[in-house]
Amino acid sequence: MADYAITQVYPSDKRSMREVEALLNHEGIRLDRNLDYTCALVDDAGDIVATGSLFKNTLRCMAVSSDHRGEGLMNTVVSHLVETQYLRGNSHLFLYTKCDSAKFFGDLGFYEIARIDGELVFMENERRGFEQYLEGLKKAAADSSGVVSAIVMNANPFTKGHRYLVETASRENDRVLVFAVSEDASLIPWKVRKRLIIDGTEDLANVTVLESGPYIISSATFPSYFQKDEESVIRGHALLDITIFGRIARELGITRRYVGEEKRSLVTGIYNEIMKEKLPEAGVEVREIPRLTTEAASNTASAAAAASSAMASATEADAKPVSASNVRVALQQGDFETLKKLLPETSLRYFQSDEAKPVIDAICRAGDVVHY
Repeated sequence: MADYAITQVYPSDKRSMREVEALLNHEGIRLDRNLDYTCALVDDAGDIVATGSLFKNTLRCMAVSSDHRGEGLMNTVVSHLVETQYLRGNSHLFLYTKCDSAKFFGDLGFYEIARIDGELVFMENERRGFEQYLEGLKKAAADSSGVVSAIVMNANPFTKGHRYLVETASRENDRVLVFAVSEDASLIPWKVRKRLIIDGTEDLANVTVLESGPYIISSATFPSYFQKDEESVIRGHALLDITIFGRIARELGITRRYVGEEKRSLVTGIYNEIMKEKLPEAGVEVREIPRLTTEAASNTASAAAAASSAMASATEADAKPVSASNVRVALQQGDFETLKKLLPETSLRYFQSDEAKPVIDAICRAGDVVHY
């Protein structure tokens, strides 16, 4: 029987990374774009026969060469990855796997959270993790009587467009639950994004801001290694989101979800269309709100009162959408006149403060900031 050694593979080791990628490709898996640790199991001839990777508190891109099946090599890889996570201080772990591998990982102590039949299964290593998350949401949401709606937002950062979306939902429903995506995968740090959402909505008495936790996954960190192309990744992310959100909605009595219209982003456009098709099956109506424009936002004191103006302006050739991407571009350029048009007073005050200087410096160093 061959002897095997497990070792970390660094991104700078191009030869080994090519071998890892070739092994993954042979097993029908693509190398994910979000990885911060990769290991390889090497045989006594120096060939990589198994691999696995990490990204934050998730296990990803795990594969064993088909020539070495039945030797227990995946157990070795998973044990190594879990130990590495514990050494990092991560004890609550998650993984994505193909449907036909879910039982194997179940035997290793992982529990199913959600499944997209024929595509992937989302799992965690805590038996009641998701149930405890739902219990925590119920306590944080407090009163959920009447018509309850929800918004999921990254808010990178919180703009007048986000405020307009929340105001619209606030006006049309008894309660609005805003789920702030809490993954730290954005140029604006999570603590800042959360604070700006809370500050920007605190005058709306029927709005509650909740943390998404690890279960509402942003598109920035959704795994892409099982899907064959970008559209499949978007579809997979939307279907997983719908499956998880449907369970959250049932628990909290949510019957509406509000999303912003996105004509310029293929990703968001596809995502919204899938939500509009599938979420009603879970008893949740999807309301897509036209994007606020700079003209409407600057000419009207209340974004919600500007609804008709926003829709009319959207047809004008010079109308520009209020977007977080445009805010980040303006921050790079130090264009505070444009920022006044795009940001509510609460967000503008933050970016004018000394506290924001490290964040603005990071945005300036980022290069292309027109993205999710």
